[in-house]
Amino acid sequence: MDTVLCGIDGAGRTRPNSLSLAGAAICLAILVLLAGAGPASNVAPVDQKPKSPTLHSFRLRSTSYVGQDGDGARPNVLLLLTDDQRADTIAALGNPVIKTPAMDSLARRGFVFRNAFCFGSNVPAVCLPSRNMLMSGRAYFRWEGNFAPADKPNFPVALKQAGYVTYHHGKRGNSAEHIQAKFDVSKYLANDLDREGGEPGRTIVDEAIEFLKRKQAGGDHRPFFMYLAPPDPHDPRVAAPRYLDMYQRDRIPLPKNYMPLHPFDNGEMRIRDELLAPWPRTPEEIRRHLHEYYADITGLDHHVGRLLAALEGLGLSDDTIVIFSSDNGLAIGSHGLMGKQSLYEHSAKVPLILAGPGIPKGGSDALVYLMDLLPTVCELVGAPVPADLDGKSLKGVIEGNSNSVRDTLFYAYRHVQRAIRDDRFKLILYPRINKKQLFDLAGDPDELHDLSADPAQARRIEQMTAKLGDWQRQMSDSCPLTSSTPQAPTFTPPHN
Repeated sequence: MDTVLCGIDGAGRTRPNSLSLAGAAICLAILVLLAGAGPASNVAPVDQKPKSPTLHSFRLRSTSYVGQDGDGARPNVLLLLTDDQRADTIAALGNPVIKTPAMDSLARRGFVFRNAFCFGSNVPAVCLPSRNMLMSGRAYFRWEGNFAPADKPNFPVALKQAGYVTYHHGKRGNSAEHIQAKFDVSKYLANDLDREGGEPGRTIVDEAIEFLKRKQAGGDHRPFFMYLAPPDPHDPRVAAPRYLDMYQRDRIPLPKNYMPLHPFDNGEMRIRDELLAPWPRTPEEIRRHLHEYYADITGLDHHVGRLLAALEGLGLSDDTIVIFSSDNGLAIGSHGLMGKQSLYEHSAKVPLILAGPGIPKGGSDALVYLMDLLPTVCELVGAPVPADLDGKSLKGVIEGNSNSVRDTLFYAYRHVQRAIRDDRFKLILYPRINKKQLFDLAGDPDELHDLSADPAQARRIEQMTAKLGDWQRQMSDSCPLTSSTPQAPTFTPPHN
């Protein structure tokens, strides 16, 4: 059995390390010396930086040690959740056009989940259930109405019980309002004022930095859980000229799966998001949207960089786990669509990066959901994992002890779309029109070649449909997968 031995970090605070039982007497002697030596900062050299602690040491801290300042020495957690950001909009993750130096820095030093997804949605505003599932660790089938209940396990309560001060600042509306009321500090933006001000994310970052400075100046040594949810790059997108000028519009490549028109009615062809561009979607129109989208992300990235620099300047970087993700993706021309109301990869997949103490540099193709973050964070910081969650901890994948947490992913969008995928194939069903699509993602990541009519795939479709049914039963999803009176699959665009 390990015993925790105290050490001194570069900020002069006592920190535990895991040593044998024989070291306990040394620990006691150090504490006695410190008690008579004045401030701990006079003991350790100011230029001596601590080594990043391991995840194992965090577990010991949370259960075996409370430092002199009473903080339990757990790591801080900063969760950054953007709005409508596709997984392929970070330069370090393979986009040669976009400019995202701050996000790149997280990806290069952190752990990247290359197959992270939003579970789906029961309303056209996909961000609403997505954020509720993230905060609760549970699928939207588990509650009635739009909001996850605050009397069930959730992020702010779990981390407050573990000794964290909790802070939320995000967009107003389409979020986990009941759960967010449980944060010690919970604030909301005027969404369009932020989106149209030219500096996406600036207000949230300004106030987050000020909060951290006040917390430090006030001697509050509790670890923080900070959930920042800027309303960008959701439309309307107004980036300052300095960000727009970084791109030459006519040289921005179209998505590989760009189409002027979606080939059939997926059940959500006439909603708000699809009216943001006329039909057919022309290359010029899509490039205009992409130009504004990329510039908005670059502006947001600038302010993310300011926040990361502030953490460094306050001496908090070495003790802060940073998580970067988004609530859902966006079509913006892919498959002839504009919004996120589909189960294609461009709309369901999100970026997911973790960086900080105990997080190795690397990545994984494991199939994960946003709602996996609640149990993951609890395990990483040594807090109890709440019971009855749909999300699964990714700690074992991050540490390299396992390759996956599930064999398949299930997706659901209202009553009009269902899908399942494994590590290679993806099956999408459209119950209202009795249509299916099968994609081999290994050779066709852009989902352009539908294999569902290939007789050689019949057995695979049967097996995947059966697994999808298993998922439905597990989630209490009663949506039928076929219709006895199917609607016509043809989509005729309205007059522009």
